[in-house]
Amino acid sequence: MSTGEPGTAKKRIVIVDDHPMLRTGLAKLINDDPALSVAGEAATGLEALQLVAAEVPDLVVADLSLPDKDGLTMLKELLECVPSLPVLVLSIHDEMTYAERVLRIGGRGYIMKVASGKQIKEAVFHVLAGEIYLSPAMHQTMLNRLSAAPKYDGTFGVNCLTDRELQIYRQIGQGFKSNEIAAQLSISAKTVEAHCANIRAKLALDNASALRRSAIEWSQSNKAGR
Repeated sequence: MSTGEPGTAKKRIVIVDDHPMLRTGLAKLINDDPALSVAGEAATGLEALQLVAAEVPDLVVADLSLPDKDGLTMLKELLECVPSLPVLVLSIHDEMTYAERVLRIGGRGYIMKVASGKQIKEAVFHVLAGEIYLSPAMHQTMLNRLSAAPKYDGTFGVNCLTDRELQIYRQIGQGFKSNEIAAQLSISAKTVEAHCANIRAKLALDNASALRRSAIEWSQSNKAGR
């Protein structure tokens, strides 16, 4: 799929991912299309913010797992910097958990890294055209959710967690302790513990040990531990 025509300016895309090989492969996929070009690459959230501010690209394709920032936090900061910026998330994380959160923040699409190059390009062009891109399965899930809304407005499992609670839950699953999570998020350990208490209540977990076991199992099953 390509919309390139002679004399038409190429759409400039910034890639944000901390894996060099993935950035290289994605850059080739983009540059091989006559309608697209890579405006720059970033390996961290800070680099992404600086690059987007300098380049103001037509699209950002970003992962959610970065060494210095939580992906959802980075997405919020990108959109604060450039509110109209189209962002397509390309991630290993389960779309059933993250896609809706990305859209709520202002992202324009979500596709998983297991997708083919053809599917990724399709997603890129959908978002560049001003549309929202989701996989057929995720699209159907959201439609089912909407149609069921009058009968049931609750949620189960990790989907009932706020973005911050999910961020902390994932870090617990990666083995971090409360004081380490507090330092990473620049909040107090007491605030982390308050979030943990909310998580335990929402997931019906009896104590901190049960929370840690649950978080580790979820992290492993969703490959969130990278």
